[in-house]
Amino acid sequence: MKNNIITKIIIGGLLFNGICMHAQKTTLEVDVAKSITKIQPTMFGLFFEDINFAADGGLYAEMIKNRSFEFEKPLMGWEQPNTKRASLNMNSGIATPIKVSENETNPNFCRILINDDKGYAIINDGFRGIGVKKETKYNLSLKAANHNGAIKKIIIQLIDKDKKVIGETIIVPTSDEWENYSAQFTANQTEAKAKLKITFEGTGTIDLDMVSLFPDDTWKNRKNGLRKDLVQLLYDMKPGFLRFPGGCIVEGRTLADRYQWKKSIGDIEDRRTMMNRWNVEFGHKQTPDYFQSFGLGFYEYFQLSEDIGATPLPILSCGMACQYNTGELTPIEELDPYIQDALDLIEFANGSEETTWGIIRSDMGHPKPFNLKYIGVGNEQWGPDYIERYKVFEKAIKAKYPDIIIVSGSGPSPDGEHFDFAMQELKKLNAELIDEHYYKSPQWFRENASRYDNYDRKGPKIFAGEYAAQSVSGANPNNRNNWECAFSEAAFMTGLERNAEIVNMTSYAPLMAHEEAWQWTPDMIWFNNLQAYGSANYYVQKLFSTNKGTDLLNITKEGKPLTGQNDLYASAVKDLNTKEVIIKLVNTAVKTQDITIDLKGSKVSSKGTIITLSSPNLQDENTFTEPKKISPIEKNYNLKGDKASVNLPVYSVVILKLKLK
Repeated sequence: MKNNIITKIIIGGLLFNGICMHAQKTTLEVDVAKSITKIQPTMFGLFFEDINFAADGGLYAEMIKNRSFEFEKPLMGWEQPNTKRASLNMNSGIATPIKVSENETNPNFCRILINDDKGYAIINDGFRGIGVKKETKYNLSLKAANHNGAIKKIIIQLIDKDKKVIGETIIVPTSDEWENYSAQFTANQTEAKAKLKITFEGTGTIDLDMVSLFPDDTWKNRKNGLRKDLVQLLYDMKPGFLRFPGGCIVEGRTLADRYQWKKSIGDIEDRRTMMNRWNVEFGHKQTPDYFQSFGLGFYEYFQLSEDIGATPLPILSCGMACQYNTGELTPIEELDPYIQDALDLIEFANGSEETTWGIIRSDMGHPKPFNLKYIGVGNEQWGPDYIERYKVFEKAIKAKYPDIIIVSGSGPSPDGEHFDFAMQELKKLNAELIDEHYYKSPQWFRENASRYDNYDRKGPKIFAGEYAAQSVSGANPNNRNNWECAFSEAAFMTGLERNAEIVNMTSYAPLMAHEEAWQWTPDMIWFNNLQAYGSANYYVQKLFSTNKGTDLLNITKEGKPLTGQNDLYASAVKDLNTKEVIIKLVNTAVKTQDITIDLKGSKVSSKGTIITLSSPNLQDENTFTEPKKISPIEKNYNLKGDKASVNLPVYSVVILKLKLK
């Protein structure tokens, strides 16, 4: 074979021609001694929105869908297999929703007439089924009013997809007035698609409400708490903040269905169920059974923030409905209730037990303040109407709480006339923290690693509040959490970190998605009724968040930051708490690259750690069957001399950690 024959090599789905492929060699310099700026503890955080069944059916561990019969169709989620509408159902029975209009927050209950207790059953489907695990305990509760003592027993069973009983308990209703009942039972097999079947002993009428099922093993073992595996994934990221309750869900399609935090606190059964705005948002994924019970409400969000060590960042309506929907506006002269909501929220979070809202927080179980430091005004509104309203909020909040940092918005896009107008006006107002959003192609993220290099250091700080690389296009159902998206985000994140002087907060979005009930892709964490896993994007976010350091360092090639030259990106920090130098390197090339890092200014230990996240295929992604296909590999690293040599695999994110002497 002749030496000049060109071989063709396909790596990661790309075609390259060459006689041989040698690793590219690059030398970088890091000034270990000189700190450029402090990195904010909030640098890398979490954005939670109740989209993709992230709350009900997800993080909130309730397993019964429509537990209090409050959906627009009150029996949605419930089936009566032996009941026919055009029948007296003498061989079974029938459930009828009853509305009590004077009960504004929970007006419906279910009245069940049992004509033949051997023939009647009412069954709940759960959230695309009920996921139960063998030898695991479950807590059942309900309210019942047993008219004339007609019903002797309520038999509650978990049944599998073949209708076999896999768990059972009995409740004896003792009163014809409303009473709360509870029981615990254990599942005897694992089943992703179980259902809850309720049958009765006796004939006559019984009323049911608030039929609820939770795993006993919730996060921190809290009664009626959060799903443990999902919170664990969040906790493991060591997030700097938790933004809630979302983005567009804050605004509502109309102002009437905006998120109102005061309706999400207090007793669970007094929180009024409402339709989730993502229920009908996208034609490609209709979810008519997507509602909000608010079992996961503002108190629980604050509590979760505290649990995972994150600063709470609540976002409130500014009196503008989603501009992609109705764009409904509250007149400026009618903004007072919205502003009062913001002021009362700060009191709820931070007020003493002697304040109106502080005592409510305390009565719910948290006497100590939540230490709220930030509040967001609006989600991603745009135009003069938003700026006008922001001014009113800013004036009122600062007058009463001058130390609260207000997050403002620059609209839904990272450029264009709406963005330019917002940035211009917010700079004039000396805005403190501006929220920027970008859902763009992987190429855009790689090309914009230098986005903040020339931002005004004396201007507003930046919150990169929603971002995710879109493999196809924004809001496209075919988007994937593939490796190209993830490492392109990593390349961009080196630019966020390099500009920590002005970039104070960053978060990927959306956070979670149910395998069978999503509306939007890509998403950082995927789950079904039994499993949860972090995408490749999750591991990128986790690597940055758990290695954010305390001080920014300069890392350069020939005096310039690495922002894509030779398909390389880099940032460097030191952590004064752990006494480490942490260098983040991203190789977006289809070839390996040899890096030499010249460490100047301070001595480092010869023993360190190197963490590698890589895959040779652009389209690779984690799945339920291979949840850690792309996940970090950590190894010991030995430094020889003052220069560190690192080999960067094809398409890789590499973290090098060296102890300071």
